[in-house]
Amino acid sequence: IVMVPIAKKLGLGAVLGYLFAGSLLGPHVLGLVSDEHENVMHLAEFGVIMMLFLIGLELRPAVLWKMRGPIFGLGTLQVLLTSFAFFLLSLVSGPPWQSSIAIGLTLAMSSTAIVIKTLQEKGALKTDGGEAAFAVLLFQDIAVIPILAVFAFLAYSLTGSNETFASDLPAWLQTLKFFGAILGVVLAGKWIIRPTFRLVLGSQIHELTTALGLVVVLSTSALMTYVGLSPALGAFLAGVVLAESEYRHQLESDIEPFKGLLLGIFFISVGSQINFALVAAN
Repeated sequence: IVMVPIAKKLGLGAVLGYLFAGSLLGPHVLGLVSDEHENVMHLAEFGVIMMLFLIGLELRPAVLWKMRGPIFGLGTLQVLLTSFAFFLLSLVSGPPWQSSIAIGLTLAMSSTAIVIKTLQEKGALKTDGGEAAFAVLLFQDIAVIPILAVFAFLAYSLTGSNETFASDLPAWLQTLKFFGAILGVVLAGKWIIRPTFRLVLGSQIHELTTALGLVVVLSTSALMTYVGLSPALGAFLAGVVLAESEYRHQLESDIEPFKGLLLGIFFISVGSQINFALVAAN
């Protein structure tokens, strides 16, 4: 409450205010919050999930289809070029090529939560640049799965251990599982979620529509986590499926307060993990 207005006044944005507040409260500065932040983090991540759901609600399937060029063209270009640049820098520093590839792929990723929150604050999300940035972020969420598969292969080639490399499902079955989950969300949106909303809205009990909105977000996120995809990607997909429904505005007004509060807690949780002494020592 104190740090965010100060950060906004200085022109730094709300995200840096939350991060700085978290670093002050965390175990490495004032120690007002213990270092057992994992449980808080799991809860706070729902802020990111709900943010992606709300963005999905604003993107009709036709609009998303139009964005396929920037998502796969610009997104692929960003991940490959950034990965290659950091791979070369890492290779020069000394680690083996397998580790350098892993470092390059890791540093090519961005924080969807921080970038989108910053773009929204500056009113830039609807601009050409903002849409291009969002397309890249969306591709990164999709790219995480093949990148994890590459990590398993790199670990195998580096150590000779097949514990992570051979124990997973075959690639074709993994792909089938991913597409099956996505198709399941699309079909459920049309044949289950929409009729259920119609039924619940007919009861005219406001808290039921809020509860149902939360159930939709959490269940699609849980399904995507189960098959190995990003939970935020699942929530985004659910939002896109419901973007053309007549309940879109009702859902937005119901989910928005939860999103804002949990997103703030998410940034504070991230900030509390910043160890300035460790950064200075290294």
